Amino acid sequence: MRAGAKSRGTAQTAQAGGELKADVPAAVWGLLVAGTGLAAGGEVSGFRRLRLFELRGRLPARSRLEALLHASTQFYNPHKERCVVRTAAREPAPVPVGTPVVIVTERGGERCAAAERWWLHETGDDIEVREGVAWVVELKAGADAAAVEDLVTVRDRRHGLLCNPRSQQARIATSKVPLPWIGPPAGA
Repeated sequence: MRAGAKSRGTAQTAQAGGELKADVPAAVWGLLVAGTGLAAGGEVSGFRRLRLFELRGRLPARSRLEALLHASTQFYNPHKERCVVRTAAREPAPVPVGTPVVIVTERGGERCAAAERWWLHETGDDIEVREGVAWVVELKAGADAAAVEDLVTVRDRRHGLLCNPRSQQARIATSKVPLPWIGPPAGA
C-alpha cells in the first residue's frame, strides 16, 4: 500500500467493460481473418471486443463508483464508448449468457498503475486496477463450441487469433463472465 493511502473495510471487486459505440476495427478484421484463414473460422459469425477493467479494494457505493469511472478516461471514453459496470457476479455482463468470452491479458502487465494513481488522487483510497481485452465470440447456430479454443491461442498460421502465448495469457468463460476474472499471475 502506498504511504498516506487509506484502507478501510473489506475488499470489493467491480468490473467495468468499455465497448466502442461503432464497429471495432479489430473485431471486423478478426472475423475476416478467421473466416478466410483459420481452421475453426467457419464456426464464427462475429466478434466483439471490450476493454475490461477490474477494480479491487475499498470501493464506494455504486452511484459514486460509476461517477468516478465516468469522470476519467483512464477507464473508458464516454464520447466513443459505452460502459457497463458490475459489482456482483449475479449482475448481467454485457454479453448474452452462454456466449463464449475470452479474456486476454498481458503477462505481468495487467495492472494499470496510471488508473491506480488517478483513483488514489481522486478518492484517497489505494485500490488495485487490472485490465484485459474481452473478446466475445459469436458462434454460428449448431457450431462446435470447441472451435473457440482453437481460435484463442496462436499456434501456427491456421490456428489461433486472439492471444500471443509469448506475451499474453487467455482464459475462456463459456457460460457466464466471472467476477472477479482478471486475477494476479499464478504464484503471486
